Amino acid sequence: MTPGSSPPLTVVGAVNVDLTARVERAPAAGETVADGVLQRGPGGKGANQAVAAARLGAAVRLIGAVGDDADGRGIRDQLTAVGVDASGVQTAEAATGTALIVVDATGENSIVVCAGANAAIDATTLGIEPGAAVLMQLEVSDAVVSAAATAAGFFALNAAPARPLPAGVLERCDLVIVNETEYAQLPEVHDAPLLCVTLGADGARLFRQGELVAAAAGVATTVRNTVGAGDAFCAALVVGLLREDSEADALARACAVGSAAVADEASQPALGPLDTYGASA
Repeated sequence: MTPGSSPPLTVVGAVNVDLTARVERAPAAGETVADGVLQRGPGGKGANQAVAAARLGAAVRLIGAVGDDADGRGIRDQLTAVGVDASGVQTAEAATGTALIVVDATGENSIVVCAGANAAIDATTLGIEPGAAVLMQLEVSDAVVSAAATAAGFFALNAAPARPLPAGVLERCDLVIVNETEYAQLPEVHDAPLLCVTLGADGARLFRQGELVAAAAGVATTVRNTVGAGDAFCAALVVGLLREDSEADALARACAVGSAAVADEASQPALGPLDTYGASA
């Protein structure tokens, strides 16, 4: 493929409703703060990455699960409205997953996830097309992670939240994406075929089997919400690599997309086509 193309991408992961309380200062243990402003919207790392990839220009199919409830039906409609193929989103008996999020005035967050339907994805019926490019995270069961890794042609794993990987999954990874904390928690990924380590405002680094191959600086912005920034970054990096951007350009554009995401209050930020974001000099 070439820069500017629309690569097909299958995203496997969690689909949530985000209940976000924006406060001046997050409460300490045992403390109540009373200045919260409540926002409700779609979220979950799988859905966030799928929506970001679609807005950046990929042809995206999402595999996950929602409940047979108003939230699940609403999320399906929202996914379709932004151009994500939601035919792979299963309907589970459990309620649609929910994330309870507190975001302070600096944009930092704390999150409690209630998995709901995300824990009930049937790993035997994912329906990943042979040879598909797959991007996924670790908010779903080990069985789903293993099944997706086995079925994928190109497999990108955002190893978040950090936990030990199921046997055989790392060997299937073409790309692993982690932040600094996850990098420290998962030493087994350090020699991955291609490893991206995100550094927040300091940008990101790309390593091939432990050797640095590309680096990109962060893009200064006003931080409003960091919840969806990592997901937008992952989507941008994978889309860039799939359409055969150079590794340096793909990384630089991903950093620019991540910066745009933290400046947006939504977990699924409004993004433009990938080529509208800066590449390396």
